[in-house]
Amino acid sequence: MSAGVTYYAAIALVPGVLVAISLIDLLLGEARTHELGSSLAEALPGGLGAPAVVDTAFQAATTMSPLVVAGAAVPATFYGEGLRRAFVRLAGQREDLVGWRGRLSVLPLLAAAPVLLLPVLLVTPVLARLFADSGLSAALGVVVAFTVDWLVLTATLTFVYRVVGPGRPAWPATLCAAGTTGSFVAGFVQGFVLFLSFTLDLGLPFGGFYPVGAAVAVGFWLFLLHLIVLVGYGLALRLGENGSGSVRLRRRATDRVR
Repeated sequence: MSAGVTYYAAIALVPGVLVAISLIDLLLGEARTHELGSSLAEALPGGLGAPAVVDTAFQAATTMSPLVVAGAAVPATFYGEGLRRAFVRLAGQREDLVGWRGRLSVLPLLAAAPVLLLPVLLVTPVLARLFADSGLSAALGVVVAFTVDWLVLTATLTFVYRVVGPGRPAWPATLCAAGTTGSFVAGFVQGFVLFLSFTLDLGLPFGGFYPVGAAVAVGFWLFLLHLIVLVGYGLALRLGENGSGSVRLRRRATDRVR
């Protein structure tokens, strides 16, 4: 299931990021958006060329016309389809038009992407200064980055588990699973940032084709990320079932007393 979601993510990830940056550009203006992009590039390690990728993405997104942004939103919705298909299998359900349900349900999240992405971008100038030093400053930067990522991911996963997923687990189960899963994914993101600091020849196993090696490496990290997200949805379903079972038991006990 994780491999299937990763396939859809390969289609949707770049268009989704470009749409989010374009919407931020619409809200804040081109100058402020480029400033935030530069801060993000400075906060990332340069071992594998991540800062250049960030600069290119922000440059491309801020020059896209509204028609191109609308066109990019179409493949970006495939992420919802991939998640919905996996969630339906995990929930043990059958439903028609699974793909369309997933793609439509993720549209509000795509529209809210600038609001979710802004806290991460706004904290990057602070992170860039902290990571420029060593010792306690760098450690504090990791704590700040983890906390911000965790809060944003918890909000995102709450929506994903409640709306994109078919089962609609109860709110307590959803919040518990989203917060727990968000902490794991936030730690996973810090691990990916550490991976970006390594100086590796990713194209070596692929005959020197560096882009191929980079795509494979990112795909592997996405596979692990989606594995965590799917386990979290399974946790939400199980907690919801236990909660429903506890309510039924309490009702039976009350009926017996009566």
